[in-house]
Amino acid sequence: MRVEWHGQSAFTLSGREGTVFVDPFGDMSSARERGLEWDYPPIAAAGVDLLLVTHEHRDHNAVEAIAGEPATLRSSAGTHETPLGTVVGVASEHDGAAGTERGPNTIFVFTLDGVRVAHFGDFGQAALRPEQRAAIGAVDLAIVPVGGGPTIGGSAAAEIALSLGASWVVPMHYRTHRIGFLETEEEFAAVFSQVVRPESPSFDTDELERAETGAVAVIPAAP
Repeated sequence: MRVEWHGQSAFTLSGREGTVFVDPFGDMSSARERGLEWDYPPIAAAGVDLLLVTHEHRDHNAVEAIAGEPATLRSSAGTHETPLGTVVGVASEHDGAAGTERGPNTIFVFTLDGVRVAHFGDFGQAALRPEQRAAIGAVDLAIVPVGGGPTIGGSAAAEIALSLGASWVVPMHYRTHRIGFLETEEEFAAVFSQVVRPESPSFDTDELERAETGAVAVIPAAP
């Protein structure tokens, strides 16, 4: 399976079975008007079979950036049948105050080309509740926010991913040379004994090794 990071929380995951896009961002000029640096390239994606939106914030829900008419799940908790099989949406919160500060968030879990993926969106809870952990189950690839602020930070994100038995953990929603806010990925990376940094924003899971114990942190280059 090919994984491509577009910046912030936007990912394309593509394989023999089809293509999934998660959390596209659109025109972010309003962020720049508020004094926030945002320099990720605009998203241009076609051939997407399934589009997932974890929550309704502008840096995650720009469905118009995706060409065509993919099957779309927007902030939808529950068990869903899609053209690419079953997708589980796990209800969660964007903050540590039961969603009263930043609203709801959906963790999406799906399997593509035999790889079970969990994309955590803007998860802001201090920890997973038992029922959330049970609904997610064991995963191969966890994609987690690590930049702190409106989401959890790096060490908490790493601990959650490791508790799910993930073989590979990919950080998102953190400070890079393209954006001038949030924290960097350094706290997250420090948790792992094995860290892989692809030179491009994309990588193939078929080319990744699995750690003998724990997980491998995979940190793609910012686009």
